[in-house]
Formats: sequence, structure tokens, C-alpha cells
Amino acid sequence: MEKIQDENKQGQTLILEAKETNTRKLFIESYGCAMNFSDSEIVASILFKEGYNTTNKLEEADLVLVNTCSIRDKAEQTIRKRLQKYNAVKKINPKMKVGVLGCMAERLKSKFLEEEKIVDLVVGPDAYKDLPNLLSEVEAGRDAINVMLSKEETYGDISPVRLNTNGITAFVSITRGCDNMCTFCVVPFTRGRERSRDPQSILEEVNDLWNKGYKEITLLGQNVDSYLWYGGGLKKDFEKASDMEKATATNFCKLLELCAEAQPQMRIRFSTSNPQDMTLDVVETMAKYKNICKHIHLPVQSGSNRILKEMNRLHTREEYMELITNIRKILPNCSISMDMIAGFPTETEADHQDTLSLMEFVKYDFAFMYSYSERPGTMAGRNMEDDVPEPVKKRRLQEIIDAQRAHGHIRTQNNLGTIREVLIEKESKKSDLEWSGRTSENTVVVFPKEQYKVGEFVNVKINDCTTATLIGEAVGYSN
Repeated sequence: MEKIQDENKQGQTLILEAKETNTRKLFIESYGCAMNFSDSEIVASILFKEGYNTTNKLEEADLVLVNTCSIRDKAEQTIRKRLQKYNAVKKINPKMKVGVLGCMAERLKSKFLEEEKIVDLVVGPDAYKDLPNLLSEVEAGRDAINVMLSKEETYGDISPVRLNTNGITAFVSITRGCDNMCTFCVVPFTRGRERSRDPQSILEEVNDLWNKGYKEITLLGQNVDSYLWYGGGLKKDFEKASDMEKATATNFCKLLELCAEAQPQMRIRFSTSNPQDMTLDVVETMAKYKNICKHIHLPVQSGSNRILKEMNRLHTREEYMELITNIRKILPNCSISMDMIAGFPTETEADHQDTLSLMEFVKYDFAFMYSYSERPGTMAGRNMEDDVPEPVKKRRLQEIIDAQRAHGHIRTQNNLGTIREVLIEKESKKSDLEWSGRTSENTVVVFPKEQYKVGEFVNVKINDCTTATLIGEAVGYSN
């Protein structure tokens, strides 16, 4: 998942098994982070009960929903282009209704109805349970909007349908919202304050997925290390909790352990971590349980202390490096991936060199890398001039990408000659004669199909590699 970021990443059209008594068709398309894809499964589950089957054919849809991302301007422009496509289809099928979900809906609110004339409803990330009521408003000929943020909603009582699934891997949402006010980020404004989901509902979902044949889950949140369940409520209100609630609270380390023990044959991943919140007891738990994957996505955003302060990142370069050192002491072979922003306001060449030197220290396995994109409403957008020229941003980003490719190649080369356990997920993109799967460290491996099947754990001898992919041959099933 965490590879060099394709800035032209397309949305994913999601479909699920049809119910014969459902008479209406839903086309739902998702863009952005894994949380959006997880949310689309919740939306489809809600609408499935309202008589909608999903379809992958836009032209036959009664309802078209696009789940949006606001993290970068380019993501929003992509959505607007998709709406133009929907408009062309709506001219042929005027009964088709169009809705915008997610972070872009929350950020723009009613402006969306004014700017995009084909949009019939606008629904924020905490209002999906209101979709049946909103659709009734639309059917009555009225525009519908609900972008209210919630302090309680976690959708823990909804069993998500698995859309366009390989039947092997699935997301399990454990938190919503974020309390970290990074100056470049819209998430606290579009997804609200941080709250955690009841651990019992999480375990029930994990067990249900195992019973349905899934072999790997990813515990998902904007900041999983901040997970804290003490009976409900916002994390910031934990100090007001009773002594009993505090004594019986479940933090992320405990949740991770509960999931690993509930299904010891199932792989457990998690994403995303925050350097200021990740504690070494989580890393020690990863080392304790074989089925917890040895991969940590640990966004850093910059290698410069001055820029980190401007970003309101509550960690320093030195603290981040110390955390990396301690992770590798406990888990020497753990893969580490990151997010990095090039050209943040006021970034100097010296700041950029600090980023490159941090990358040299860590030598990340994978990365998401971007040039800075000003987001209206954020602290940086309100208070800082986007003063790094675009050619400079592009050059710095390319240098970051080049460094990551070199480091990624070093990491993959370290696997040559080894035997790695691989969970087969799908057919290789490049050859229908090969399987594609991932190691515990999240590295993609391709190898000849032979007699093996999707969903099986296979030992693969690594004979070759690229900067991000291992190439090998299966030598038998994994125990």
C-alpha cells in the first residue's frame, strides 16, 4: 500500500453481491485515503438495507455517490472532473441522482450545491446514517445536505459490506477524527474530534471476517496510536472519566494484543501511526505476536526541526530518529514507511537538505511523497504564504523521490536469497501467469502461479527485485 505515490491515482468503483429484492442501483466511487474506502463500505451497507444494489456501470445507476478527499488541491480537481462525467450521463438519464460524500463535502458544504448544479445531496463523514432521510428529501425535489460533525459517531454498530473485495484482506476502522492540528491538514476540520470505537465491536468484526475466510485485516484510523476506549466519549475528555473507567480503559497496545490473540492465524496490520503518540510497548507487542505484521507507517512530513514546528508537528527530528532507532532495536527487520511534503511555506534549501539527510538515516522501505498544496481553512492556508516557487517544489520533490527509490532498492536487495512468507492476494498486474502478494513487512512479491491459490500463505525464495517489488519462486506452503 505505501509505495511511491502515484499522483494520478484513480478512484475505485465499489460493488458488492446483489440482493434480488433490491430494485435500485448504486454507483459509488472512492478517492483518497483508506478511511474513505472503509467509509464507502459503511455507506453501501446502509443503502443496501434501503433497496440499493451496487453496480459498476455508471450509466445504469439510480444513485451516484463519490466519496471525496480534500488533502490536496489536485484531489479536489479530480473530483470536479468526475462530476463533469456524471453530468454527461445525467443528461441521458435525468432521473439519476448525484451525491458528494466525505471530506470535500464537509469542507465545501452548501457551496457544493451552488457550484456543481448536478449535485443533489452533500453528506459529511459523520452523517451517513442520515442518508435514507436525505434521499427522501431528494426524491421530494429538494436539495439535501448534512455535514454535521459528531462527537460520538464511530459506526461501530454497522457491519460494513465488503466492496470489490478480494475476499482476503479488509479494513477495520477503530477511530474517527483527529486531535492533532497539523497546520497543513484539513482532517480535524472535515472529520472532527478524535473518538474511539468500542473494542468489543472491533473484535466481533475481526472474528466475523475470519469466519468469512479473510486472512488479513488492517486496523484503521487517522492516528491509531491514540486509540483509547474508556466507555465512550472524546479522547480529550478522558481525564474526566471515573476511576473505574480509567482502570478498565483499552489503549491501542491492548487492542492490538486482543486482536492478535482473538485470531492467531490472521495477519494484523495497522495504519496510520503518529510519531508523537507511538509508544514502544506497541513495538514490543508487535515483536511478541507472529501474526502482527512487521511494518509501521510513520509519517514524518519534514526532516527540518524549523519546518516541523511550522507544521505544528509535535515531534522533533531528534525524537523521530530516536524512535526509529528503538524500533529497530526491538524489531530489526521491521519495515518503515512515511509521508513527506516538499516545499512547505518558508522551506529553505537547508531545510530540504535536512529532509534528505533524515531519509538517508532511516532509509525508508516505502513512501508517500508530495509537494505542498495549500488547503483553504487550514492554519497554514490562513496564516502562511505559499512562497516556495513551483519549479523549486518540483525539483525538491524529485530529489526526495530519487532518494527514496535508491533506499527502497537497498531494502529490497536485502531480501535476495532469502525465503519469505507471502500471502497471495491477486493476480500480478503484469502477467496472468504470476501471483502477487505481500510479506509481513508489506513488500509486494510476484512469483509463478503453479498450483497455489489466492488466500494461501506460501514460502517464496527471492531471486530478483526492483526498487519496490520482490521477484521469486514458491518453494512450498507456509506452516
